[in-house]
Amino acid sequence: MAKRTYGSTFTDVLKTLFLGRRAATLSILEEEQVQSPYRTMLRNFSEKWSAMLGLYIFLAIFLAVFILPIFFPMDIGFQDPTQKNTKPSSSFMRYSKELDGAAVSIDGGSVFGVGVDASGKIHQWGTLTAKQQKLPTSAAKFVQVSAGLDHALALDENGRVYTWGNDRFTLSAIPPLVSGQRVKQVLAGHQISMALTESGSISVWGNTNLITIPVPADRQGTFTKMVANTTLALATTKAGEVVVLSSKETPFSYVPPEIQGKVVDLAVTERSAAAVTSDGRVVVWGGEDHGVQEIPAQIQGKTVAISAGRGHYTALLSDGTVASWGWNNYKQAKAPKLKNIVSISSAYFQNYAVDKNGKIYTWGLKGYLMGTDQYGRDLFTRLLTGGRVTLTIGAIAVIISGLIGIIIGSFSGYYGGKTDMLLMRLAEVVNAIPFLPLAMILSAIIGSRISETGRISMIMVILGLLSWPSLARLVRGQILAAREQEFVTAAKAMGIKEVKIIFRHILPNVITVVLVNLTLSFALCMLYESSLSYLGFGVNEPNATWGNMLYGCNDSTVMAQYWWRWVFPAIALSLCTVSINMAGDGMRDAIDPKSNDR
Repeated sequence: MAKRTYGSTFTDVLKTLFLGRRAATLSILEEEQVQSPYRTMLRNFSEKWSAMLGLYIFLAIFLAVFILPIFFPMDIGFQDPTQKNTKPSSSFMRYSKELDGAAVSIDGGSVFGVGVDASGKIHQWGTLTAKQQKLPTSAAKFVQVSAGLDHALALDENGRVYTWGNDRFTLSAIPPLVSGQRVKQVLAGHQISMALTESGSISVWGNTNLITIPVPADRQGTFTKMVANTTLALATTKAGEVVVLSSKETPFSYVPPEIQGKVVDLAVTERSAAAVTSDGRVVVWGGEDHGVQEIPAQIQGKTVAISAGRGHYTALLSDGTVASWGWNNYKQAKAPKLKNIVSISSAYFQNYAVDKNGKIYTWGLKGYLMGTDQYGRDLFTRLLTGGRVTLTIGAIAVIISGLIGIIIGSFSGYYGGKTDMLLMRLAEVVNAIPFLPLAMILSAIIGSRISETGRISMIMVILGLLSWPSLARLVRGQILAAREQEFVTAAKAMGIKEVKIIFRHILPNVITVVLVNLTLSFALCMLYESSLSYLGFGVNEPNATWGNMLYGCNDSTVMAQYWWRWVFPAIALSLCTVSINMAGDGMRDAIDPKSNDR
């Protein structure tokens, strides 16, 4: 066996130092001689699979909560009761394949859709309750359908009306006036139903305590189309006029006088209304609603039909193309480039377009990856933003406690004597202060007097100021052991200042132990913040953290029926803290490999 020469050994050492340990083949003893303590620690850490798994999981969560919110921003003021407690799904617009190429009528509900094909058969898709799945039957063909919040209406070729789904508030009781006449349009709204007869009369039934839609008696027999939102309804007449069906004056009441007598189509969002005039122009009035007043210039003079969702409009143009504008939180106002479209339907956050061959095109809200909460807010975006807040609070609190603990522990361990006695007694006093009760008291006393940013800052500072004693004692013990070593004596003999000796000579030799402690403290600070928010004394709504997301689930009904509201935040918080602890334990074992044998 050939002996290794001095020259080859020196070359291998250089390769190891500058190119990594895999660039040269060394024996175990040779590796230990040329590797720094940091490289040895990294090698030991990388060889521990649980530590690496924890590191990868934490990095994945960290990157997700700090990068993904750029692409999935959270609207802090968003609330929508029509989307509340919606379970995870991506099927809101996943229509039946039998309907594609044969669609006659199609409409979207809050979290579901309904359509009729050329054979008169009804199709449903999306998130459906048990009552919604019981479709009506008729000997005649169905020709029109309408979907509402959680119920639907259908109209057959003989003008008869059918309803299914939510049957509360007399929704299932079709009025005799409707049953005895031939109906040409049905409309399922927000806990109400409406029917327009061929004679031009409108009937309303359902939860009239929630929505009151009075129909003027002198206008009955003149209506041609009706639309509604969650508060009122509007209708067009044979004379091309708009009639507002509301018991009180609203911004909708101020219909532009120049369009009266020229209206051919009508649509309504939650805060505004839009009409298409006989010359193809679109006019919007009412309240400012997510930019709906900014009508695209290219559609003016070319529009033949219009439909609306919660806060957006979609127009069908004379050349068979479509255009959408307004609220675009779910891409519902970003219409694709289509052609040969003959009908459109917009509702809530979905859009449907049907071409001359019956083929269906969709855009808008497909569903929620993690469902929604009690206010209709997307849990996925709140989980990302909440994770960023929770991690930031934990990280800054650890930085504050780390700086205080390192400084106090270093001076205490190096100088000893009275300095050590004073600083360690201070650490014991601080350590005796219970964090949660103190934070709850301060939050109750001054929490309402400061902004949410100030409240978050207060939590970070309190966490940092109360969690340094354990680190200070750890640093003190390490400094006490290191200050008697020869390199410290040599530094003193050279006249180096004591502060430099502490922080430039001694501290770098014990920093690995400090990093382990800070890593484990990071997970603890995250749990403290989440505990505060869970108890209602931390970050408040509508700001999101993992803790206050769990606080909103502190109810037996939520735990039993809306599992997604607590499962996903709990998994995120558990994964993050467990991964940090796994990485911290691995770092501790890498620094002291003999700890595994004890």
